[in-house]
Amino acid sequence: MRFHQDQLQVLLVFTKEDSQCNGFYRACEKAGFMCSVTKEPQAALACFLDKHHDIIIIDHRHPRQLDADVLCRTIRASNISENTVIVAVVCRTEKEEPSVLPFVNAGFTRRYFENSSIMACYNELIQLEYGEVRSQLKLRACNSIFIALEKSQEAIEITSEDHIIQYANPAFETTMGYQAGELIGKELAEVPINEKKADLLDTINSYIRIGKEWQGNYCTKKKNGDNIQQHVKIIPVIGQGGLSSLHFILTAALCGRHCVHLSFTDEETGFKRKIRHYVSIIRVCNGSNKAEKIAECVQPEGLSDMQTSNLIKDKRKDSLDVKSLVSRSGNEVTHQRRHSSLARIHSMTIDAPITKVINIINAAQESSPMPVTEALDRVLEILRTTELYSPQFGVKDDDPHANDLVGGLMCDGLRRLSGNEYILSSKNLHQVSSRIINPIALQDIPPRIAKTMEKEEFWDFNIFELEAATHKRPLIYLGLKIFSRFGICEFLNCSESTLRSWLQIIESNYHSYNPYHNSTHAADVLHATAYFLSKERIKQTLDPVDEVAALLAATIHDVDHPGRTNSFLCNAGSKLAILYNDVAVLENHHAALGFQLTIQDDKCNIFKNMEKNDYRMLRQGIVDMVLATEMTKHFEHVNKFVNSVNKPLESLEENKETNKHAETINTMLRTPENRTLIKRMLIKCADVSNPCRSLEFCIEWAARISEEYFCQTDEERQKGLPVVMPIFDRQTCSIPKSQISFIDYFITDMFDSWDAFVDLPDLMQHLDNNFKYWKGLDEMQLRSLRPPPQ
Repeated sequence: MRFHQDQLQVLLVFTKEDSQCNGFYRACEKAGFMCSVTKEPQAALACFLDKHHDIIIIDHRHPRQLDADVLCRTIRASNISENTVIVAVVCRTEKEEPSVLPFVNAGFTRRYFENSSIMACYNELIQLEYGEVRSQLKLRACNSIFIALEKSQEAIEITSEDHIIQYANPAFETTMGYQAGELIGKELAEVPINEKKADLLDTINSYIRIGKEWQGNYCTKKKNGDNIQQHVKIIPVIGQGGLSSLHFILTAALCGRHCVHLSFTDEETGFKRKIRHYVSIIRVCNGSNKAEKIAECVQPEGLSDMQTSNLIKDKRKDSLDVKSLVSRSGNEVTHQRRHSSLARIHSMTIDAPITKVINIINAAQESSPMPVTEALDRVLEILRTTELYSPQFGVKDDDPHANDLVGGLMCDGLRRLSGNEYILSSKNLHQVSSRIINPIALQDIPPRIAKTMEKEEFWDFNIFELEAATHKRPLIYLGLKIFSRFGICEFLNCSESTLRSWLQIIESNYHSYNPYHNSTHAADVLHATAYFLSKERIKQTLDPVDEVAALLAATIHDVDHPGRTNSFLCNAGSKLAILYNDVAVLENHHAALGFQLTIQDDKCNIFKNMEKNDYRMLRQGIVDMVLATEMTKHFEHVNKFVNSVNKPLESLEENKETNKHAETINTMLRTPENRTLIKRMLIKCADVSNPCRSLEFCIEWAARISEEYFCQTDEERQKGLPVVMPIFDRQTCSIPKSQISFIDYFITDMFDSWDAFVDLPDLMQHLDNNFKYWKGLDEMQLRSLRPPPQ
């Protein structure tokens, strides 16, 4: 095996720089190794985790000053130490030589009896380099190779001389129809080769042992009994460690399968060789009978240039033989370079799951009757679209409210324009000055305001009372109260004054002239977020960093909102739409501006004391949650949550068979992917929770959002822009109908899913009551419009 060996790195751990430490240090210089010296266990561990040394030498002579065993175990506990050589320096003794087992149990590779001679230390290092270190480098390389085999799309098996399967990768198990691990330890007789198995194997082995090629038909059976026939050619070559042999089996395009077998052998006497392993690599070519040359020529260690040259000639001849077989089957022989490129494309491992599904359907079509083939064509047409999780809404002439509402919220606005007919908007977004003006402290909150926040932990908390008491500045006060309850300052390691300044600068960039998207809405979403975070299921599932990310995301999620939709900004060709390429324009702006406002002034930079990695993780969570509030991805987020969280959770809760039931559920929910889906659903539900508030709050929010949409429609008509939601005409709009449509299309399914996960009976009762209210109001309006009976 050939591999590139970097300059070896050695770590010396000695409590004092005595002659033994200096001896190893000078020996490292003599050998050309990089050497680091530490005195403290913590420093040694940190140094190793940073540089990943190949050799660690620990002073084991002074247990009172340095507990070498504990340090060794600590290092071994890290994942990166698997291939590290650790040496214990021990005192010489005149007594009977002690056992090495305690050292082995502690994780040491070997021990070294103290000898400060530079040459003795040098010899020890050289022996380590050519012994344990080189072996560990090979093991590291082998681990990488086996990881590659596990991910390979080609089916690979390794068997012993007696054809007992010692390894089979997932692709091989799938190809042969077996479950994971079923093949390991089985004799090949359990996977039948052909009727005269023993004679065939004896013939193959006899050829390999004397260095001759073998060619013939080779049959195997899958688990379901299907026969697979291959025309194979086995070529002995020389491997590492004396005379060994590799043999390749190339199929002649039989049954659309290609197979490479590698046989590793060792020399015994003369040309008599013992076969160590067979490695089979099987490539399945869907829907074709093309043979490929998949054996590449590599000169192994110990192979002479002449032997390599002959081997290359043999392989070139094999390639011609395979190509002639392809030609005889009616397939055109293509240029070898193009052929190699196509082969690499088919072996790529970057296929998305949807690509694999499409490939399976394509393969199924080949043997299906015409009606099934036509139906699968329609399935493929659907699968190749980009909006797989978004439902397709049919046109409903009798429900223009639903059509306009869904179209306005789910569209980027460009579909209503032809070409590049942008009309620049004169409405410019503006930011408020970042100057901080004596932010108020939590203990200094006026009693009247404090009284309005007494019930902030409950769902029926009155945000409008707080809005009035704070003169439309509820976010800073509610933020201080909620952030104190969740210990945000402690997590961020920032002072309360910094947090107050941050809340002030964020709130000052919400626009009070917006009927709906103002700091009261931000405070309302923050309240809902905190309420969801306090639920037992959420507390068991999310980490503290997730909670902090959710609260901060709720606070900034609509900062500097212009009171207009993404569609409006895209149609108007606004600077923000151009900056963000018409994609999630406002959501990208909210997230970006939230961080810009935070870091531009040290007085309000709540992240300034965080570790870099912790900050990156927190920032990633905040940005992801803010972007999740974009409505064009609404159904994608909801459907992923249902399929990845709701359904698996329901299945686990129905099968309460073991004491590990709760642990299994917790493990499933706490995967990084599921926690991300949960956080997205949390902020989405908090963002549009108005229909789940008490009736009086629901009515107020409905009036505010309608007024904001009315203003947008007025401006669109005034400036000649496409009207995104024509039903929001202040002269003709039916607010009850718009609310019914919004609840029907966006709210009901999402909150059903969220309630199934979190358990929110009060919210669902409000939602039901509010829907009935809007329905009743709509019917009253319809009756008032009907002509009186004659």
